[in-house]
Amino acid sequence: VQLQASGGGLVQTGGSLRLSCVASGRALSRFVMGWLRQAPGKQREFVAGITWSEAITSYSDSAKGRFTVSRDRPKNTVHLQMNELKPEDTALYYCAAKVRGASEYGVWGQGTLVTVSS
Repeated sequence: VQLQASGGGLVQTGGSLRLSCVASGRALSRFVMGWLRQAPGKQREFVAGITWSEAITSYSDSAKGRFTVSRDRPKNTVHLQMNELKPEDTALYYCAAKVRGASEYGVWGQGTLVTVSS
């Protein structure tokens, strides 16, 4: 599996952005797709995830109620809709994939930078 993320940018507090991740490869139904982020000086953290086959979603506490993860199967694309953005959401956002049942994400796309100005 290969991942290509896009959609980052500069937005004001309270604004919205939609990140996209195009996945290429076979047997995507075996995977869980995730969005993780890393802010300057901080550890990388989980934001949201979705199972490719059933679209079962999960969110971090900071993302719940503001972010929505979805997948478009015909386009092999996973989206992260981010609303009500805050300065603390500023980070490099990564699209990642792991085989269902695995504890760690093992496939990574390049990061896309999200900057939220106050």
